Amino acid sequence: MHLVLCGTRGSTPAPGVAYARYGGQTSCVAVVSDDGACRLVLDAGTGLRRLPTALKGRPFSGSLLLTHLHWDHTHGLPFCTAIDNPEARTTLYLPEQSGGDAEEILARAMSPPHFPIRPRELRGTWDFLHLPVGAHHIEGFEVLALEIPHKGGRTFGYRVSDGKTSIAYLPDHSSISVGQGPDGLGAYHESALRLAGGVDVLIHDSQYTREEFAARAHFGHSTIDYAVGLGATAGARHVLLFHHDPQRSDEELDEIGVDWSGGPVPVTAAAEGAAIEVGAQPV
Repeated sequence: MHLVLCGTRGSTPAPGVAYARYGGQTSCVAVVSDDGACRLVLDAGTGLRRLPTALKGRPFSGSLLLTHLHWDHTHGLPFCTAIDNPEARTTLYLPEQSGGDAEEILARAMSPPHFPIRPRELRGTWDFLHLPVGAHHIEGFEVLALEIPHKGGRTFGYRVSDGKTSIAYLPDHSSISVGQGPDGLGAYHESALRLAGGVDVLIHDSQYTREEFAARAHFGHSTIDYAVGLGATAGARHVLLFHHDPQRSDEELDEIGVDWSGGPVPVTAAAEGAAIEVGAQPV
């Protein structure tokens, strides 16, 4: 399989020339199977608007997995022409939770007066479903969904495998919530290690530097150091730094890439629009 990084920014879009190379769109990753079809998408941030390019203009037919319901992971839904499309067929999964059916919960942030329409009014054929913790077979992939700590709502991390290669996707992760860990940046806890264990690519929340973390730990995100440390501890082959802080410029991300070039595991800062062949080196 390969990945298309449709959006790599965290918290809020970051438009402007200072963010042009790594991109300003929020979280969205398209997963493309060996047959060249994209039937699985991870998160629906504003980067979802890039999906038509990955689909070569075809309407989407497949499944969309949300890690959680924060705005930067859902705001692309009504603005993607491949999904809001009369010919599209989309099954949207959100982490299982109480308080109503899946569409009703999603509509709390996407319905009048906050937005002109509800999710069920999007064009095409839609199914809105709760996804429980555990192993699932979705669109030809084996998907492991586990709850990971993140502030402000139930959050899942995902491990996706096609039987030959695998990725782990943890774009929002407050690891310090389950312990300080070996260096005060968070514990390498059971769920994170299960998701990341031996994967070809670990895509992980890397919003803060070590120096920024003391003042921002309560925001619910991880450091670059934690992402790399988790990857090394879990035996991941490559770490893809993701969910970049909206203030982080291209030049700063270049410097981060250089700083970690000699780290314990190969590291790359995720760039919007990049296509990644999973299992190939380098990422």
